[in-house]
Amino acid sequence: MKKGVHPENYRPVAFKDMSNEDVFITRSTINAKESIDIDGVTYPLVKIEISNTSHPFYTGKSKLVDTAGRVDKFMNRYGNRNKK
Repeated sequence: MKKGVHPENYRPVAFKDMSNEDVFITRSTINAKESIDIDGVTYPLVKIEISNTSHPFYTGKSKLVDTAGRVDKFMNRYGNRNKK
């Protein structure tokens, strides 16, 4: 394996699924601006929109997650093309 290719700054980071408030901790090199206390330990916090605990493939539930209004914007722009 080549030397100096992989980052050296792996550390525990908390990821928070904003759709269901689930938090999990894993090792990562991502930069985080926020932090969270879990069981008396402070971890860098990264907020994500969807994870395996909220994704329809893993949960078996069909749920539309649209935090930025992208579906409405698409439908306004392209949705009524066949209706003239």
